[in-house]
Amino acid sequence: MAAPPNVLIENPPADAEDVLSNVLRTVRLAGSLQFCFAPSGDWETDGKPRLAAMAKGSSTVPFHIVVEGSCWLKMGAIETELSAGDVVAFPFGTGHQLGAGGNGILVAPVADLPPKPWRELPVMRYGDGSRQVRLLCGYLQCDALNFGPLQQAMPELLHARTAKAGGSDWLRATIAQIVAEADRPRSGGMSMLERLTEIIFIELLRHHMNDIGDGRGWLAALADPALARCLAVIHADPSRDWSIADLSAASGLSRTALTDRFEAVLGTSPMRYVRDWRLYLASAELGTTTKPISAIAFDAGYSTEAAFNRAFSRAYGAPPAAWRQNARTRR
Repeated sequence: MAAPPNVLIENPPADAEDVLSNVLRTVRLAGSLQFCFAPSGDWETDGKPRLAAMAKGSSTVPFHIVVEGSCWLKMGAIETELSAGDVVAFPFGTGHQLGAGGNGILVAPVADLPPKPWRELPVMRYGDGSRQVRLLCGYLQCDALNFGPLQQAMPELLHARTAKAGGSDWLRATIAQIVAEADRPRSGGMSMLERLTEIIFIELLRHHMNDIGDGRGWLAALADPALARCLAVIHADPSRDWSIADLSAASGLSRTALTDRFEAVLGTSPMRYVRDWRLYLASAELGTTTKPISAIAFDAGYSTEAAFNRAFSRAYGAPPAAWRQNARTRR
């Protein structure tokens, strides 16, 4: 009998890390915006999704790292207090407000940023009160969010508290390195900040994976040993001519049990998952290579370019050629 969900979540199998790493290799940080936001006294932002609006494409993830002080966060029905060491990210670019106190000055740091390029991290200061907050803010482009199962597994808000007991030592150390790079600018510092931001986001996903409670979705599937084994072999060799018998053997479940488990946790079938992952890989190749569409279609398991065009258009809302053109425009 399978272990209870809380045991599986607390002890994810090694295969889960392999699958997560495989998918997150597609994270991109093109055009990442980063700045230091240092208001004091009573203040608040206007809640418009300005960080997401400044980026191109739908896979824009704004983030904030609280370096010093505390502030509140409001997003729809969510209201929470952020303290030093907290990091929050918004996988869907959802508009939100930050602030301290009540009825304070209205600030819009993104709108006030100096024109690029920047040699050093811009510092946006507001107010003259004694209660100061310092945040590092920005966004990253996460192309992996174009993969439906991962996108559907994402909450509107990712939030980790690194200062509390039991917080992630790795995440805490990475944040400390980001702060050091921001406080002591050196050659190559902006590129270093982009790489560290990527690490922060991946660590946030791992943190969220350990906190899954309802047993459904892609991250929950990685916490299920049988599904994780099945996903691992698919991601390790996506172009293989997989059959339900092959995937059943890899998972250690019968064909019926595997199909039922996929439907219950992922809301899809094993073979549809294979198709969706191949189409996602095709979307990544279209956006980053000049490989002929016919060759990409063949790699995705389609015998004709026309069949690939139809399947890709259904999945991504645009034919491959248009997707490629739009991806080039976003660069």
